[in-house]
Amino acid sequence: MTASRETGSPALPTEPHSPHHRAHLLDLEGKPDGTIALPLAFSQPVRPDLIRRAVVAAQSHRRQPYGTSPTAGLRHSVEWSGKGKGVSRSPRLMDSMRGAQAPNTVGGRPAHPPRIERIWAKKINDKERRLAFASALAATREERLASARGHHLPHGVHLPFIVADPIEGIETAADARRLLERLKLWADVERAQDGTHLTSSGRARRRGRVRRTPRSVLIVTSASDRARGFRNLAGVEVISARRLATEDLAPGGDAGRLTVFSKSAVESLRSRLGEAVP
Repeated sequence: MTASRETGSPALPTEPHSPHHRAHLLDLEGKPDGTIALPLAFSQPVRPDLIRRAVVAAQSHRRQPYGTSPTAGLRHSVEWSGKGKGVSRSPRLMDSMRGAQAPNTVGGRPAHPPRIERIWAKKINDKERRLAFASALAATREERLASARGHHLPHGVHLPFIVADPIEGIETAADARRLLERLKLWADVERAQDGTHLTSSGRARRRGRVRRTPRSVLIVTSASDRARGFRNLAGVEVISARRLATEDLAPGGDAGRLTVFSKSAVESLRSRLGEAVP
């Protein structure tokens, strides 16, 4: 764990004989209200290579195969004049010397076009996928990785943030903002809001992806449709512990996303990972 500093939260109790890391349990005022033992996955070594491999595999499964039209570049009436005419043997338009249809001609068929038969999906072993998820959870404890992702962190913070269960009952954006301000995380939401920008002209804008917003705080709840007040904040995402994936914890394959867990979400994660309560 990161060492406690003068203006940070109090030092965590040490348990030299326990493999479980402990984190502060915070109330809705942002004040420590005891500690909680984290699942063993939070104590795993961080493996950036496995995390990126798992994220790339997840992204590849969403990729849609594409290909050119079967008749692309072949919509011409062409003829071949034969050998011995002193010109190249490319097919040419009828009653013309203009080449057409061949890959070496203007408007001709592509030589090696993309085909829908290509398999874009990448495979990953089940053990590697589970280890990557545990590694991504462990990365949420690292202040260095969160800062490297660009998150704005309060001085002397202990990661991850574990908040009491009333956080799941927040229904308005105003209440969500007040809680993040008490946790000193609102600066990171403002960073995402200020970083929202229009994408450059091109295919993305034609398909409705006009704006891009940086990722900010990730709120993990015990069940779906909880903590609805956070959903309208810039860059903030809410997800249940059952649906939590490596890509949520490490968007783009870069581990260390700033994450806030509810107490029940930690217990749900423990149950999902098949661990007993220490």
